[in-house]
Amino acid sequence: MAEKRRFKTQVINDEILEKFNLKNRYAFLNNNLTAILTTKEFNFLREVERFCLRFEKRHNITHGPDEDIYEWIPEFGEKGYITRQHSFDMVDVGYEDWGLAADFLRNLAIDMFDPQFAMGGGATVLAVNPIYEHHENIPIRLEALKDLVTGKSPGAILITEPERGSDAVHQLTTCDEQEDGSFILNGTKIFNTNGPKSKWVIAYATAEKNNGTLMAQFLINTNWDGFTVERVGIPWVPKLFVGKEYLKNLRVPKECILGPVGKGREHLFEGLIPERIAIAMMSLAECWGALTHAVIYANNRKQFDQEILKFQGVGFSLADLWAKTTNLSIGLLKFCEAYDDKYIKFEGNIPKNITQAMVASASQFKYQSTGLSKEVCYECANLMGGAGLCDNTLMHDYLNISRIQEILGGSRQIQQYIMSLSLRTLYKMSVT
Repeated sequence: MAEKRRFKTQVINDEILEKFNLKNRYAFLNNNLTAILTTKEFNFLREVERFCLRFEKRHNITHGPDEDIYEWIPEFGEKGYITRQHSFDMVDVGYEDWGLAADFLRNLAIDMFDPQFAMGGGATVLAVNPIYEHHENIPIRLEALKDLVTGKSPGAILITEPERGSDAVHQLTTCDEQEDGSFILNGTKIFNTNGPKSKWVIAYATAEKNNGTLMAQFLINTNWDGFTVERVGIPWVPKLFVGKEYLKNLRVPKECILGPVGKGREHLFEGLIPERIAIAMMSLAECWGALTHAVIYANNRKQFDQEILKFQGVGFSLADLWAKTTNLSIGLLKFCEAYDDKYIKFEGNIPKNITQAMVASASQFKYQSTGLSKEVCYECANLMGGAGLCDNTLMHDYLNISRIQEILGGSRQIQQYIMSLSLRTLYKMSVT
């Protein structure tokens, strides 16, 4: 019983604690999704779940505070479970199940296995996508792409700066072009998940401070001279390594310039749809994880000689959270399937008018799912009482991570700003 070995003081009795095993939690998730997934989608979900079940048993994973989740990455990468947003044929991988819908299902399985591990994987995906879009078959870029996709290294994306926060385009990190076509980077980045553990990172800089039109995008090997990193302590995710990176006279060779000066801003914004949808995926996976714990507990914990699910204050509240989680999951799955269809139809070059609508939808899903995650995880913990707040289950991970999801990838207010601008744009497109 792995659950028993992960905490110092047991507060949940043996009979109930055993019910929280990963197999039971997956069964609850699957029984909810079987009606809305295609046979192909459901088979892929079960494939990832079976791997996680075997991995947990084989390595005696307890999900305790002392385990190094970064040690798990190579095996997950070898099976292709770091990301499935693309097939990655160019690095001799060639996944059969790929696209946003497949990645949503991968996220569901891995987040229920371990939420902090899933979050770290999501940060790697943010580094994968820019290289995928701009590798141009250049060897070092393909090397980095394969390392990240196959789990040889986690990845990070360096956008946020200490004095800029959500203002991603008015950066202070500078890039100075050299005669040989390389660039010298100077500046500081912060709050980058996986930064202290990553071999490869994607960074943005500008030829002129505060000038977003002169931004550029770079692939960096963190072993190069001029790159140093410190770990930022985020108590809510103690097993994740979040970085503050210093770029001091860091030379980036020309073959690692993914977007030259003037293209960095464009490259930054082209990744908004998959980035924000990935955060929405993680948020809904957290909703399912927390909801599953609360449902199992409420069906087993007795008060006044009956299961607490039968009390309206518990049962009705769980029903409300369940309905919200299910409906938003169906909406996100539909969006992912539609995006995949259009990505294939237009060979990766989705028309601008469709992209514009999808950017707005991605912000909507990110905004609503992160808000729902915060609500569901807290309310589920509350319904479990002290059992929902202690370290006997993964509920404390869900509760902690849900508190920061609204800030990642653009804060709640940034999403509201983007959506309000999109309303203006769509109005102009619609009304003559």
